[in-house]
Amino acid sequence: METKDIILELRMKNGLSQDELAGKVFVTRQAVSRWENGDTVPNTETLKLLSKLFDVSINTLLGAPRKLICQCCGMPLEDHSTSREKDGFFNEDYCKWCYADGNYMYSDMDDLIDVCVKNMVSEEHTEDEVRSYLKESLPKLDYWKRYKELGGNKAFEEFKKHLISEINALNIEGMPKLEKLNALVGSYINLEYRLPSGRTVKLLDDNATYLGNQLECEFGGERCFGIAANMEFILISTYGENGEDPEIVIYKKR
Repeated sequence: METKDIILELRMKNGLSQDELAGKVFVTRQAVSRWENGDTVPNTETLKLLSKLFDVSINTLLGAPRKLICQCCGMPLEDHSTSREKDGFFNEDYCKWCYADGNYMYSDMDDLIDVCVKNMVSEEHTEDEVRSYLKESLPKLDYWKRYKELGGNKAFEEFKKHLISEINALNIEGMPKLEKLNALVGSYINLEYRLPSGRTVKLLDDNATYLGNQLECEFGGERCFGIAANMEFILISTYGENGEDPEIVIYKKR
């Protein structure tokens, strides 16, 4: 599809008139009309506003002329997996697993490889094959080429170390010492907990990225500890296989 058709389709899908769309992105109705007729294309700043308004990337608005991949892990990018800046605008260079809330989530390539291997191993590709592919392909991506220029993400690594110490200091019975925090997307760990009142509640945002891990209980059995945290809170829970029967151990504001 061309940009003119995409803007028209998104405007209609969102139930907006040309006047209403114009007001939301600070242009005239005539400008919107020219976009939809194919006479002009929105400028860069207006494309950013349209992107945020319609919750699609600029690449999508332009008819997806580029095949986007995350410049940290190499995965193909679609709108639902593309990262965002703190102000809500898309960052089309990274996936939401590798960049979240203005922070790069990986400073150690081996850590990233360990996470990717778990998701990429299949009947067609063994762990050794996947690991070898990643070791060859990741250094070619912009993030790892520019890692020193990006500052090495020292501040974020210090934050993770502090958060790990804070979690370990809770001394939760049966939970092993936490050694590492990984980037986890909310939709994968957003379990539904039952409250004493009988109501159920989810405490995380499906679209946000958290720091977390899963640890086996020191007492044995099939239940695990799940950890999810960010700059605002720490959530620790236990659950059975495949996240069944989850229970909150602690939910602590930071």
